[in-house]
Amino acid sequence: MDTLANLMHGFDVAVTFQNMGLALIGCFLGTIIGALPGLGPSNGVAILMPLAFSLGLGPTPALILLTSVYYGAMYGGRISSILLNIPGDEPAVMTTLDGYPMARAGRAGEALAISGIASFIGSFFATIGLALLAPQLVKVALLFGPAEYFALFALAFATLGGISSTNQAKSAWAAAFGLGIAMIGVDGQTGVPRFSFGIVHLYDGIDFLVAIVGLFALSEVLIFLEHSGGTSASAKEAQQSRPAIAIGRPVASFSLIRYCTPAMLRSTVIGFLAGVLPGAGASLGSFMAYAAEKQINNGKDTFGKGDPRGVAAPEAGNNAAAGGALVPMLALGVPGSGTTAVLLAVLLSLNVTPGPLLFTNNPDIVWGLIAALFIANVMLLALNLPMVGIFARVLLIPPKYLMPLVAMVSFVGIYGISGSTFDLLVMVLFGVIGWGLRKFDIPLVPIIMGILLGNLMEANLRRAMTISNGDWSALFGSPLAIALWLFAAFGFLLPIFVGRKVKAGIEQAREEARDLGI
Repeated sequence: MDTLANLMHGFDVAVTFQNMGLALIGCFLGTIIGALPGLGPSNGVAILMPLAFSLGLGPTPALILLTSVYYGAMYGGRISSILLNIPGDEPAVMTTLDGYPMARAGRAGEALAISGIASFIGSFFATIGLALLAPQLVKVALLFGPAEYFALFALAFATLGGISSTNQAKSAWAAAFGLGIAMIGVDGQTGVPRFSFGIVHLYDGIDFLVAIVGLFALSEVLIFLEHSGGTSASAKEAQQSRPAIAIGRPVASFSLIRYCTPAMLRSTVIGFLAGVLPGAGASLGSFMAYAAEKQINNGKDTFGKGDPRGVAAPEAGNNAAAGGALVPMLALGVPGSGTTAVLLAVLLSLNVTPGPLLFTNNPDIVWGLIAALFIANVMLLALNLPMVGIFARVLLIPPKYLMPLVAMVSFVGIYGISGSTFDLLVMVLFGVIGWGLRKFDIPLVPIIMGILLGNLMEANLRRAMTISNGDWSALFGSPLAIALWLFAAFGFLLPIFVGRKVKAGIEQAREEARDLGI
């Protein structure tokens, strides 16, 4: 009953003209960003984050806008997957397997409709799970002391590679690099500058908003500039040679919806559980949902040939994972995915500390956000079914016009927040760093996590050492801390053995998609 009462209070907060308008704008922009191949939800939220701060939005409106962008981008990724066989982001890879064959068979409208409905079901029930599970997780988190929090942060970094990551060693290096950046600035305990090299601007440390926009948005621009000479021309030629897909009416019959409903429900559960695990994310949820449905229905051998359940399962899975990833971010202050790491930076920059006390100290923010997510899901369904043709036309925007817009929003947004030309230079530096790291296939999310959580991790370590008079065994002094350390070791070692299989499955999916078309 408490949860229901809190949720009703959240609707009182969310249902205002401003918040409803921001949710609608976020859903619309997020769907467009998700439909554009290469951007995805992390980049979309990072690009629009400076804009949200420039508008002077409070914590609740800013979060409603950016989480609506997040959910909208998860919806939008299916559009290019189905119509062009080009995933809008990594989780949408699995949607290409059956989505594009359906489109080539003249069923593009059905594929878009059933994927939109599956996205709605996955997101809607995941939001219910968020409302039910997060407060229960908070009760456990209230038992945490400094040693337990340090072990929790270690768990977050240990699982950052994710089960579908390319390389655990690269993820560990990236996390260490992020932690090193977090050490820049004046030591909060001794007052001594660290790694500032005598530059006064660095005494306050590196602003994580500047780092995020540089690593995500500007590095994307630099990648485009690098490939704009030859690769884009060949890609354009390939796209021109691709047969045109007629969308038709984006309508799914009742019998088709009923046929796909069991797959949607199973995939929602799988995706939500994958999202709750720190570091796993929507890619794992999408892959596991598709693999489970293929295994359950392997007798007819229709998957990969245009089976609508092969569209519904990954879409429900990745959208449910998006909602699940918000659970550890809100309840524990530990992001469950790359996009929620960006959202964590938004909370911290607004002087709102995520974690157990968030539900007590800022109930308007957390319950208003959860209520707004329910509203955003309905808006997304209402937008994506009748307006999918308009969103599909966004795919015709040449990147040469899109990327300068991304750069402009990044520079104007960051300067509007800080008013510092030094921050612009730091942002460009991080853009170059992000560009270089992406060339070596080094993930950027662990760097962001290190910058965001580094100071908190250090502070809790120091508190634990102060309480125990320097006895390191205090870090393992409670059953909860020991359990977290064991989970951290398990989370770090599991991807080494299982991650290869998952990655091989995703690569096989891409090969099957190419063999189909295309």
